[in-house]
Amino acid sequence: MTYIQAFMNNFLGKSPNWYKVTIVAFLLVNPIIFWINPFLAGWLLVVEFIFTLAMALKCYPLQPGGMLAIEAITIGMTSPEHVKAEILANFEVILLLMFMVAGIYFMKQLLLYVFTKLLLKIHSKIVLSISFCLSAAFLSAFLDALTVIAVIISVGMGFYGVYHKVASGGSFEDSTDISNDDKITQNMKTLEEFRAFLRSLLMHAAIGTALGGVMTLVGEPQNLIIAEQAGWGFKEFFLRMLPVTLPVLVGGLLTCIIVEKFRLFGYGAKLPREVWSVLAKFDHSQEMKMTTQDRVKLLVQVFVGVWLIIGLAFHLAAVGLIGLSVIILTTAYCGITNEHELGRAFQESLPFTALLVVFFSVVAVIIDQHLFAPIIAYVLDASESVQLMLFYIFNGVLSAISDNVFVATVYINEAKSALLNNAISAQQFELLAVAINTGTNLPSVATPNGQAAFLFLLTSSLAPLIRLSYGRMVYMALPYTIVLSLVGLAAVECFLPGVTQWLSETGMISAPHIPLTPAIAH
Repeated sequence: MTYIQAFMNNFLGKSPNWYKVTIVAFLLVNPIIFWINPFLAGWLLVVEFIFTLAMALKCYPLQPGGMLAIEAITIGMTSPEHVKAEILANFEVILLLMFMVAGIYFMKQLLLYVFTKLLLKIHSKIVLSISFCLSAAFLSAFLDALTVIAVIISVGMGFYGVYHKVASGGSFEDSTDISNDDKITQNMKTLEEFRAFLRSLLMHAAIGTALGGVMTLVGEPQNLIIAEQAGWGFKEFFLRMLPVTLPVLVGGLLTCIIVEKFRLFGYGAKLPREVWSVLAKFDHSQEMKMTTQDRVKLLVQVFVGVWLIIGLAFHLAAVGLIGLSVIILTTAYCGITNEHELGRAFQESLPFTALLVVFFSVVAVIIDQHLFAPIIAYVLDASESVQLMLFYIFNGVLSAISDNVFVATVYINEAKSALLNNAISAQQFELLAVAINTGTNLPSVATPNGQAAFLFLLTSSLAPLIRLSYGRMVYMALPYTIVLSLVGLAAVECFLPGVTQWLSETGMISAPHIPLTPAIAH
């Protein structure tokens, strides 16, 4: 093997060769296009970056997207100082991802316990589906959606492994390969039904993270970015989103009931009785093994969870600092003092945190090259009521194919610039902020590209075991995509202005107090 062959094998690892060639072509073409037409080169960079997000299953976007960002800075599309300003302006979001996700990692035992009991105690599939959807929504309103879906994946993986071992002729404690079905013969039909059952529950839970994540300041990273730009606290953010998020929640739950009852889009599979018996025996054996010390740990996690909700609701500290307090309290009172045990908690959050920094680099390019100026000008030329609809639609379409954090960051920055340039009023900016937040959170359930939690589910080790492919995920999300997107659009158009005015008149939300200094250094 020559050095060149070895280099190409190492470059982007096991990604397909066509993908590697495509990224190299991007890197070669960009400087030439920038020399000819900087505006066109900027848009080309955005398309290329969206491509890396869409191809996340081929290669995690940090490496190819990061190389594109480094090149953009090198050739002068933006400057390191501007990227730094972007990062500092959104530092609270970085703190959120670093510490909140890690904090919830140490509460995983409690969350696993709760979802396990739900699965075994509720026998109606419709009630169970609604319970998983609502539980995921509630948790995602206060915790990170990525962590919530990680917990549910752990539950699904645990139960799948238990039944697979028993169906293969072994016991709970065996270390057989659960990806190998060779030893399963007469139980194969039951296993397929169990896979369908788990697929539906996981998709309901994933949709639940979107329904809850759109509601609060900490539900999704972009929520905090938008709240920072608008000067909203936890309570005010929740109330301002409510005219849209409440109808959407009702629509989502009705969709859950309909697809389960009529067995549409791959839903409706029930838990086979044989599987339930195996899982109940396993749960009983685990309960018998639980010591007093284990139960005390669960109580500690309950109390820390209460502190988390109170701290967020009353905005007692920056969100990331509350997450850090969760880490300190949970580990201190659960006896976790080893550095390596602490380090595992950050494995889920830091890759996405690094990717978010790359997002901000691309945002800096968009600002410096004025890429969204024509679109924003077109939207702002429309009447105020139509502006809301256009912002919602543009955000929704982009978020369905790209990452919603990236899209929301770009649009809220442009809306803030329009406010600072007196192109829109403060009241209109606040309405647009709601349209941007809901537009990026709701239609993004269409594909795994849009939401990190969906992508995490698709790339998990459980997905191939239960036969959850990209295409099947898009198909199962389709009824939710249609309902959530249309109900959200109708609510933005029909309810948002009137309800917001009523909330303002009754004193439930304050008059605009938007920070008038630019959040991003130009």
